[in-house]
Amino acid sequence: MEIIRVKTPRGLELKGAMWGNNTMETVVITMSGICSNVFQNDLLPATGELLSANNIAYIAGHAMDAFSCFAYSDFSIGKQRNTGVVFDDFTVVYEDVESYVKYAKELGFKNIILAGHSLGSNKIIHYLGNTPDDFVDYFIVSSPVDLGHWWTIMPNIDVCLKQAQELVKQNRGEEILPHLFGGFSPMSANAVLDFYNAQNLKNCPVISGDGETNSLASIKVNGAFVIGSKDSVVGGDPKGFMENLNNCCKHPEQNRVIVVPEASHIFYGKHKEYASVILECVKNFMDTKVTVHN
Repeated sequence: MEIIRVKTPRGLELKGAMWGNNTMETVVITMSGICSNVFQNDLLPATGELLSANNIAYIAGHAMDAFSCFAYSDFSIGKQRNTGVVFDDFTVVYEDVESYVKYAKELGFKNIILAGHSLGSNKIIHYLGNTPDDFVDYFIVSSPVDLGHWWTIMPNIDVCLKQAQELVKQNRGEEILPHLFGGFSPMSANAVLDFYNAQNLKNCPVISGDGETNSLASIKVNGAFVIGSKDSVVGGDPKGFMENLNNCCKHPEQNRVIVVPEASHIFYGKHKEYASVILECVKNFMDTKVTVHN
């Protein structure tokens, strides 16, 4: 694994990680979910190690400070834990994703596959549905989130929103909430409210109806939708959730819906199985591309 630094047009340098190198023809870029980095989420290094061992480069793309770690006390287990995004700016999602895509393009990769996990999937849907460029050849959407539904099922949301609003009113928006946001992440008051109002990420509204599907319908490339059979944030029907998302695409018959048995939203304990699915998807994409071109 190599630490990479990706510059954004606004001057911020994003830190990511890369397995393999640009002597390989194909790269998979995965935009990580909220509170997710290569140290905290084993899904990312497991995928990077398997792909690079098969001559496919892999980039784990972090937004804002997802690469840094924040130590906090998890009283449910009585231990210190580290986690990622404390601050984020959801208004620059497009720019962040585009920066990683252009970084890969500048390195000279022949094939670019853009992937996402959890909220990272919502981010790549936003990018793919709005970009005028044709830099990306295929997509892999993993465990996306219907944010309208998500807000109704996560713990501590009402408390966190109230705390965030009070801190912002007091000009203390950069302070970390005293409660873990959603029960899983330390987060600043500003980031909580930005997240709540992130209309650009409400692009998977097949449960709540709160959002838009134009981004999915506007994606110009084909790809795959991957989800765990025990994903708990998609209304009890993971496969149906992904099939409904796929049906919003321009050519759903050209995409694949893949369910990883016994896997949760974060694929805990199933990271190798997830990585194997991603490898199989990439091989299938490349075989298809060769067949089409011949």
